[in-house]
Amino acid sequence: MASLNVKVLDKTHVKPSKIIGKRECQLVTFDLPYLAFYYNQKLLFYKLDKNGENGFKEVVEKLKEGLRVVLEEFYQLSGRLGKDDEDGVFRVEYDDDHEGMDGVEVVEAVADQISVEDLTVEEGTSSFKELLPYNGVLNLEGLHRPLLAVQLTKLKDGLAMGCAFNHAILDGTSTWHFMSSWAQVCSGSPAVTVPPFLERTKARNTRVKLNLSIPLDPHEASNGESKPDPESNGHEKPDPPQLRERVFKFSESSIDKIKSKVNASLPSDGSKPFSTFQSLAVHVWRHVTRARNLKPEEITVFTVFADCRKRVDPPMPDSYFGNLIQAIFTGTAVGLLSAHPPEFGASLIQKAIEAHDAKAIDGRNKEWEAAPKIFQWKDAGVNCVAVGSSPRFKVYDVDFGFGKPESVRSGSNNRFDGMVYLYPGKIGGRSIDVEISLEAGAMERLEMDKEFLMEV
Repeated sequence: MASLNVKVLDKTHVKPSKIIGKRECQLVTFDLPYLAFYYNQKLLFYKLDKNGENGFKEVVEKLKEGLRVVLEEFYQLSGRLGKDDEDGVFRVEYDDDHEGMDGVEVVEAVADQISVEDLTVEEGTSSFKELLPYNGVLNLEGLHRPLLAVQLTKLKDGLAMGCAFNHAILDGTSTWHFMSSWAQVCSGSPAVTVPPFLERTKARNTRVKLNLSIPLDPHEASNGESKPDPESNGHEKPDPPQLRERVFKFSESSIDKIKSKVNASLPSDGSKPFSTFQSLAVHVWRHVTRARNLKPEEITVFTVFADCRKRVDPPMPDSYFGNLIQAIFTGTAVGLLSAHPPEFGASLIQKAIEAHDAKAIDGRNKEWEAAPKIFQWKDAGVNCVAVGSSPRFKVYDVDFGFGKPESVRSGSNNRFDGMVYLYPGKIGGRSIDVEISLEAGAMERLEMDKEFLMEV
């Protein structure tokens, strides 16, 4: 599917339905490293009963009206990034009267030759670009762009909702808190049932000075500096590396088998059993590593972007709005990972996660504050498998009043060789969808790995 022939019909902006005033909140150490990531893209597909133009317009107006209400609480998404020229501290700011602060960008489009079923395939994301705003747009560009952009595309029998969130101001937990709140309002709730906790300085209050000249990856800019283009529509991007993306669906029974196998040989010394996440993580790590045909002496790294809300001291509420994640790393030689049974790798992952307590988080923050470093993909580790998102996010409960989504995917932004997104399975229960980006040859070998696919 080379092109979906998406036609843009209109572009508007949505602001909170009540006066908010002038608000600002500094970005904190948990937020700042993501300034040179791209906007985080999520794509939801819905079937719609009403297929005509009027039906689509009704849905769009309902979504906009709900957005106005939900933005009363999540007003930061209506704002922009700001920067104090004197001390170089970044912040998120909102001002009803600011001329350049338009609110959330909403694009209406149509691709009515394409059905929802055509788009719920397990392969690829390149065809999704036309359904998503802000492809290849850096979070740093939130200085002059909206922090949230939404594209609503009318399909033959449904709706594609493409969202681009500025990753410098929120993580996955906050993203899905917002999406579920928006859906609840559209479904009849008079207000947001769980307001966001907006005092991000309660988690960390160190003021960090950053230089605006943030280097990009070499293939993104020849001079090593970002050049935000306020006139760009965000749909142009340099050619990405030759990757393939694929969703592997693991049923509840497959997940149970993977977990049972990893826990089958636990020592009788009271060792803690491996969790579902740790079991699935080592399953993916081992088989991706095998598919890459690496040498036994080469190193492979496993990385997970872990939620730290309950790990920091004092703990933060689940409704904390912002980034409260940190990358947790572990690694080993390829030969050791493959020669040992899966509990070897699972133990490495388990120990790394359990060691990442409040003291470790504080130490990591102090180290970063002393020498701030903007993240790039190579920082995830050599020959890495890096896990983001979570099967705990209730993405299939995001019902705006016209049913649950048929499929939920991530866009092409923020992908690299070894990036993995986990989502709950559409079929429910303990099923999990594993969305993997890999170099094409490795992906082909992984697709033929019956042990990985749980077909043996």
